[in-house]
Amino acid sequence: MIEITEQLATQHPNGKNVYVFTLKNGSGTEATVTNYGAIIMSIKVRKSDGTFNDIVLGFDTPAEYWSGEYLKNYPYYGAAIGRYANRINHAAITIDEKNYPLNSTNPGYQLHGGVEGFDKKVWDKMSATDGHVVLQYKSPDGEEGYPGNLTVQIIFSLNEDNEFSYEYRATTDQPTAVNITHHSYFNLNNGKGRIDQQHLRIHASHYLEQDANYCTTGNVLPVKGTRNDFSNWNETGNIENPEQGIDISYPLDNPGIHQVAAEAWCDEEAVKLEVYTTEPLVHLYNSYGSPEIKGKNGQQYTAFSAFCFETQVHPNAINIPSFPNTILHPGEVYQTKTTYRLTEKD
Repeated sequence: MIEITEQLATQHPNGKNVYVFTLKNGSGTEATVTNYGAIIMSIKVRKSDGTFNDIVLGFDTPAEYWSGEYLKNYPYYGAAIGRYANRINHAAITIDEKNYPLNSTNPGYQLHGGVEGFDKKVWDKMSATDGHVVLQYKSPDGEEGYPGNLTVQIIFSLNEDNEFSYEYRATTDQPTAVNITHHSYFNLNNGKGRIDQQHLRIHASHYLEQDANYCTTGNVLPVKGTRNDFSNWNETGNIENPEQGIDISYPLDNPGIHQVAAEAWCDEEAVKLEVYTTEPLVHLYNSYGSPEIKGKNGQQYTAFSAFCFETQVHPNAINIPSFPNTILHPGEVYQTKTTYRLTEKD
């Protein structure tokens, strides 16, 4: 039986109520989410001594996620990313031969859905029962430059097998571009220290080439012999020029919800993370550009404090015909699912 608790935490400056929901299973594993930004605030694995290993970065309270200090160098901790994840080159899209300029977040491109994407919205609380928390956001026509009224739901769930999942569902009244992800920052050592020696693997033999702005070009390159090779177990601290960081997209060799897409473990804690997804790609970011800021449990976060496994369709796919389709039409349902499976490392 999955226990769900709901708490009215605070009020957003826009006047909307902000809630915190905690899902807990019989073994004591907990996941906490909030309707501000549909943020995953914590994923706590109960250890044999009764203490917890919280494997994602974040803050103790929702209000800290919209504080001025945090927004100055904003890393999107644990947030829903939409309408369109990652970078869209030239901050423009074309649908049915019509061009739509988008709000630029950086010179030459739009990042993570625009200046005020799904990550900064107060989502509507729909339900919190039967092991599921359902949130909804209605993105109006023209928001951040995108056409169509888009209705998006996210469904968070936890089961007794220590599988925490999120599902996205979306519909539109006009053709529009949709590519939604989630931006959890993982540190399997209870959020402490750097992740240079945490062990990562992505089941991909290729990566997507990027230009100087980290926008994908359309070229798909082999990982073998490059610093981007995580097709076997590797550590981000062991790659060539590790301080340059990693911000790379990996199309999966065998995509599908029943295949392991990415996995990780660390020496200090016994937990292992496995990622399963319906999406065709995992984007790896090792937080090399993250700011110094104090997070939950008094932890001081810095660059290289976490890694992100962002499941999505190929970045900039809307502008690259050889990449998978990311246009949603009226009458269609956009639907994706990603699962984080937590097990004890031998």
